[in-house]
Amino acid sequence: MHVAHLQLTDFRSYAHADVELDPGITAFVGPNGQGKTNLVEAIGYVATLASHRVPTDAALIRAGQQRAVVGAKVVRELEPGRPRATVVEVEITAGKANRARVNGGSPVRARDVLGILHTVLFAPEDLALVKGDPDGRRRFLDALLVQLAPRTAATVADYERVLRQRSALLKSAGAAARSRQGGADLRTLDVWDGKLAQLGAQIVVERRRLVAELAPHVADAYEQVSAGQGDARIAYKASLDGALDQAAAASSTDAAPVELVEAQLLEAMGRLRPKEIERGVCLVGPHRDDLVLTLADLPAKGYASHGESWSFALALRLASWRVLTAGGPQGGPDDEPVLILDDVFAELDARRRERLAELVAPARQVLITAAVAADVPQPLAGGRVDVMAGEVSRVL
Repeated sequence: MHVAHLQLTDFRSYAHADVELDPGITAFVGPNGQGKTNLVEAIGYVATLASHRVPTDAALIRAGQQRAVVGAKVVRELEPGRPRATVVEVEITAGKANRARVNGGSPVRARDVLGILHTVLFAPEDLALVKGDPDGRRRFLDALLVQLAPRTAATVADYERVLRQRSALLKSAGAAARSRQGGADLRTLDVWDGKLAQLGAQIVVERRRLVAELAPHVADAYEQVSAGQGDARIAYKASLDGALDQAAAASSTDAAPVELVEAQLLEAMGRLRPKEIERGVCLVGPHRDDLVLTLADLPAKGYASHGESWSFALALRLASWRVLTAGGPQGGPDDEPVLILDDVFAELDARRRERLAELVAPARQVLITAAVAADVPQPLAGGRVDVMAGEVSRVL
């Protein structure tokens, strides 16, 4: 697949922008602060309904406006010589639910367009996948799950809603206990326990399956990026790890069935309820889990050098690209995601820069941002779009 056209209205710094794109390699070149990253951020948003730079959508709307519109023409060749184009428009509205249109049709929920475009985005922020908190690694897994199976977006959203409701009830129960005004009615908490366990079990099982699929690709990609210097491994660490291992052993497969994970979550919530009420937080569930990264049997966080951390972050993204390519609806070359490299090469040393360039150069579409053309390695020489003060112009 590739993006053939990008159109923006009141997105970030752009009142309006129209950009034609070709398959292959395109570099957006211009000084910092001119709007290069805004363009690739918009493409990533169409694929994931999230920004790689900010946690909420409010900052994506141009100052003084109430809404932004991001449109992309996505071309896929499902049969040789027969490309099919799909036009996706996502409307981002301040304080309201976002809406979308496909091929100019009636408005639908924004998440209904998930799966039309796949992207894998490399950015300086990726270093936090290795050095940062577990929350970023959980988002990495969930975002990849949503691209592989768009229905997962509803499960994750519902889980987060239930988690907020249950946490609020725990806090009110704890406050009532501390004020000695009588115990809170905890029958409602039983209902939220059931909902949280049901949704949480689905997320845990899907994340564990995904990590098992990613693991060999991460190890291979790290070896390629680092030129064989180190053994990179990933593993899913759940708050129920011991119970999950027992459940898997009792199953005919290598993974714990959703029903057993749900039962283990319910048991743990019942056992930990006094502590949860005391602390006012949910102590068990996928929101407490982590993706563990190890390098030569040591935790990457805290032990890996800056260069090793970058190699690990790149390996995670390269592994995502390979899993998405293999796991798309067609399972063929045109399920290959659009690769976006946002100001990455300026962060890498010469060896890693060249290795990454060689690995991604054969991709169907690669979009790069760089402050100067010289930052783009020779293997990624291709088309160029200059960006200056919000003006976009192709260089022929």
